[in-house]
Amino acid sequence: MSDSFKFEIVNPEKIIFSSDVKMVTLPSFEGEMGILKGHVPIITFLRPGIITAEVEVKKFEEFFVQDGIIEYFNDNLVILSASVENVKSLSKEFLDDLNKNIQDELLKKDITDNDRYILNHKLDAIKDIRV
Repeated sequence: MSDSFKFEIVNPEKIIFSSDVKMVTLPSFEGEMGILKGHVPIITFLRPGIITAEVEVKKFEEFFVQDGIIEYFNDNLVILSASVENVKSLSKEFLDDLNKNIQDELLKKDITDNDRYILNHKLDAIKDIRV
């Protein structure tokens, strides 16, 4: 019996990634979440961070996500996000610009606690990305 399940990342324009995977780790608001075949059905929101999919033993695909929603049901995991990029396709310029924009947003006086929380998670996520 196979221990893999179907995993897709979809944005409004196209399918970003589609494959059978062994495990997916993703950044939810509840904390880092690992999904394996047979996981209980779940729908949750993503916070900024890195999605890691184990496609084969010790072979991983990584995606930077700023927001989105996931649904796991009947051994199918779908992530819907308008702001997801394969880490391999990110440039240093993109990360530098994003970092600067986040820093500028954090300096604003009228920022809400929720916005500050999300922006800080974005900063933490981009610090871990090596390009």
